[in-house]
Amino acid sequence: MSEVNVRKHEKNSVLQDDTEKIAEQDYILTPGRYVGVEEQEDDGEPFEEKMVRLTSELSDLFKQSHKLEAEVKEKLGAIGYEL
Repeated sequence: MSEVNVRKHEKNSVLQDDTEKIAEQDYILTPGRYVGVEEQEDDGEPFEEKMVRLTSELSDLFKQSHKLEAEVKEKLGAIGYEL
Protein backbone atom coordinates (compact mmCIF):
# COMPACT_ATOMS: atom_id res chain seq x y z
CA MET A 1 0.00 0.00 0.00
CA SER A 2 1.44 3.34 -0.98
CA GLU A 3 0.85 6.50 0.97
CA VAL A 4 -1.11 8.99 -1.12
CA ASN A 5 -1.82 11.90 1.14
CA VAL A 6 -0.84 13.27 4.51
CA ARG A 7 -3.04 16.17 5.64
CA LYS A 8 -3.18 18.22 8.80
CA HIS A 9 -6.47 17.95 10.63
CA GLU A 10 -7.89 20.99 12.47
CA LYS A 11 -6.38 19.82 15.74
CA ASN A 12 -3.00 19.07 14.15
CA SER A 13 -3.47 15.32 14.01
CA VAL A 14 -2.14 13.74 10.85
CA LEU A 15 -4.45 11.76 8.59
CA GLN A 16 -2.88 9.24 6.24
CA ASP A 17 -4.84 7.51 3.52
CA ASP A 18 -3.62 4.80 1.22
CA THR A 19 -4.89 4.03 -2.26
CA GLU A 20 -6.91 1.02 -1.09
CA LYS A 21 -8.87 3.06 1.46
CA ILE A 22 -9.53 5.76 -1.13
CA ALA A 23 -10.64 3.14 -3.67
CA GLU A 24 -13.05 1.67 -1.08
CA GLN A 25 -14.65 5.11 -0.90
CA ASP A 26 -15.08 5.24 -4.72
CA TYR A 27 -12.28 7.81 -4.92
CA ILE A 28 -14.38 10.40 -3.12
CA LEU A 29 -12.01 12.67 -1.22
CA THR A 30 -14.38 14.65 0.99
CA PRO A 31 -12.90 14.96 4.49
CA GLY A 32 -15.98 13.60 6.25
CA ARG A 33 -15.23 10.14 4.91
CA TYR A 34 -11.81 10.06 6.50
CA VAL A 35 -11.97 12.25 9.61
CA GLY A 36 -13.83 10.93 12.64
CA VAL A 37 -16.17 12.91 14.83
CA GLU A 38 -15.12 13.54 18.41
CA GLU A 39 -17.44 12.09 21.00
CA GLN A 40 -19.37 14.68 22.95
CA GLU A 41 -19.08 14.46 26.70
CA ASP A 42 -22.44 13.89 28.39
CA ASP A 43 -23.30 16.93 30.47
CA GLY A 44 -25.77 14.95 32.56
CA GLU A 45 -28.77 17.11 31.61
CA PRO A 46 -31.65 14.97 30.31
CA PHE A 47 -32.43 15.63 26.64
CA GLU A 48 -36.04 16.74 27.18
CA GLU A 49 -35.03 19.20 29.91
CA LYS A 50 -32.19 20.53 27.78
CA MET A 51 -34.52 21.08 24.81
CA VAL A 52 -37.05 22.94 26.97
CA ARG A 53 -34.27 25.16 28.35
CA LEU A 54 -32.66 25.78 24.96
CA THR A 55 -35.92 26.54 23.15
CA SER A 56 -36.85 28.95 25.93
CA GLU A 57 -33.48 30.69 25.59
CA LEU A 58 -33.94 30.81 21.82
CA SER A 59 -37.40 32.32 22.21
CA ASP A 60 -35.98 35.04 24.49
CA LEU A 61 -33.24 35.76 21.96
CA PHE A 62 -35.81 36.03 19.15
CA LYS A 63 -37.79 38.55 21.23
CA GLN A 64 -34.64 40.57 21.85
CA SER A 65 -33.81 40.38 18.14
CA HIS A 66 -37.25 41.77 17.19
CA LYS A 67 -36.85 44.66 19.63
CA LEU A 68 -33.41 45.50 18.24
CA GLU A 69 -34.68 45.25 14.67
CA ALA A 70 -37.49 47.69 15.45
CA GLU A 71 -35.03 50.08 17.09
CA VAL A 72 -32.69 49.98 14.09
CA LYS A 73 -35.61 50.62 11.72
CA GLU A 74 -36.73 53.55 13.87
CA LYS A 75 -33.24 55.07 13.94
CA LEU A 76 -32.82 54.66 10.20
CA GLY A 77 -36.26 56.20 9.62
CA ALA A 78 -35.28 59.18 11.75
CA ILE A 79 -32.42 59.95 9.38
CA GLY A 80 -34.44 59.36 6.22
CA TYR A 81 -33.81 55.72 5.45
CA GLU A 82 -37.02 53.68 5.62
CA LEU A 83 -36.92 49.90 5.39
